Amino acid sequence: MIDLTAGDRNQLQTAARDGVEGFEADEPRIVSISDIHGYLDAGRSALTTLGDHSDFDPIVETDDDGRLHWVGDDSYVLVVNGDLVDRGPENQGVIELVERLAREAPPGHVRVTLGNHEWGVLFPDLVRWEGWFSGQRTDADRRQLCSVVERGHIVAAYEGYNFTYAHAGLVADYEAKTVNDRLVDAVRELREAIGTPDDADTQHRLVENSRQVLALGGQGGRGFGAGIVWLDFRFLTGTAPPQIVGHTRQDDPVQKGNVVCENVIRANESESGGEAVLVESPEELVSLERTPDGGVERRAFEVPERDDG
Repeated sequence: MIDLTAGDRNQLQTAARDGVEGFEADEPRIVSISDIHGYLDAGRSALTTLGDHSDFDPIVETDDDGRLHWVGDDSYVLVVNGDLVDRGPENQGVIELVERLAREAPPGHVRVTLGNHEWGVLFPDLVRWEGWFSGQRTDADRRQLCSVVERGHIVAAYEGYNFTYAHAGLVADYEAKTVNDRLVDAVRELREAIGTPDDADTQHRLVENSRQVLALGGQGGRGFGAGIVWLDFRFLTGTAPPQIVGHTRQDDPVQKGNVVCENVIRANESESGGEAVLVESPEELVSLERTPDGGVERRAFEVPERDDG
């Protein structure tokens, strides 16, 4: 389904897999975008906001054919915070964009968190999404996705400076390494079962046994009891751990206590503007939001104090 290992065939070291502190680069800024959902043009518009704002160097540049290429060197980390596919018209184009940026960027500088629609590729018997791109993947696609997760190129969570990035997030404290290790253990077992008579039973058992990471909750999967790729933003309290999440549609990036939700592309698809990225440094978190006239507005968010003790 997706090959993020083209520029780095080996498994990422655990520190680089799990967070920005694993890099030797001098405090790269973290740029995040979530829920592109096959809307390639909107994703491009969001990623080019940095180059269109005077406070930032670009992370990508556009070639003569309209394709984006990495120009961020090691001064940026891009977190694609889940749900690359489904709903929009250019699913394969979004995948190719992320693959290209991962190939061109320094190893580990393009990170992808597992969204519930990538989850749907791994566990198709639990959702039955045959009408969507994710539900039409082959067993070979599913095995490839498992391998990409095993090598550390797709994760459940990624530690930033003051926030943890996860597609949907959790109410209780967690460590990125712990949930990422659990995800790897699950997909390693799943990969062996794909295409065998044990496939469906293995899917159900793994989701039940790895509830913190993989569980479906009530209310269509997004309610209480949901894991880190499924929980709806409305169930994340303001006192939840500091997180940057997607998953739940918003008109603009919004903050509720310690949690910021950045899923804005689909809600703005029918209008000009509204695409956005978040940019985190050790000192601040800001959004860069595309305006209807093509400009870019910068907006600051509150950075909570993290309890690392």
